[in-house]
Amino acid sequence: MTRTSQPTRLPADVYESALAATLVTSRTVPQQIAHWARIGRELEMSPAVNHRQIASVLAGAGSYDELGEQEQAIVREEWAERMVALRGELNYAARFAAAGESYSEVEDDGKLIVHPARD
Repeated sequence: MTRTSQPTRLPADVYESALAATLVTSRTVPQQIAHWARIGRELEMSPAVNHRQIASVLAGAGSYDELGEQEQAIVREEWAERMVALRGELNYAARFAAAGESYSEVEDDGKLIVHPARD
């Protein structure tokens, strides 16, 4: 079954907040809004979850160890999503080429490949 997105009107402040969040989360605006919706759904299903503590930890201002099990699970999921997004953006070949550096890598069969620096 293929699902399609339905057009949805959003308050301007929600859109602007999502746009601002894209700068630090590596998500698109629709991805950020969907992420917030999933978090909201989980929070509503579990009244014991403290969203302010979660946001504090995700912002680097709170302690992960002080969270409850449910809050820690939400934080771990967010961290996992962020890592996947950041890894997807990595392009070391382009970075080395731009810096004029050579680099090497090992293929799956163990063969060493050396990529010389380009002038």
